Amino acid sequence: MPVISMFYGVIVMMYFFDTERHHLPHIHVKYAELTAVIDLENFQVIEGNLPNNKLRLVLAWMEIHRDELKANWELAKKIFQE
Repeated sequence: MPVISMFYGVIVMMYFFDTERHHLPHIHVKYAELTAVIDLENFQVIEGNLPNNKLRLVLAWMEIHRDELKANWELAKKIFQE
């Protein structure tokens, strides 16, 4: 799964082939032994959990990078569908 960012012990990944499982644009986040999947549209946790302070940090990072995340998802989807 490609890592797109790392900060404060948080690893953010985007796995483009996971559309069958979650059916939405999303990212995967790992912190220590915990993982979460977060929807790119409404920033809701689809699966898993993170400590509240790390989740707030990830959500703030997502807000800052909202346009890039959506563009990356669309680009990857287009490339991998060809």
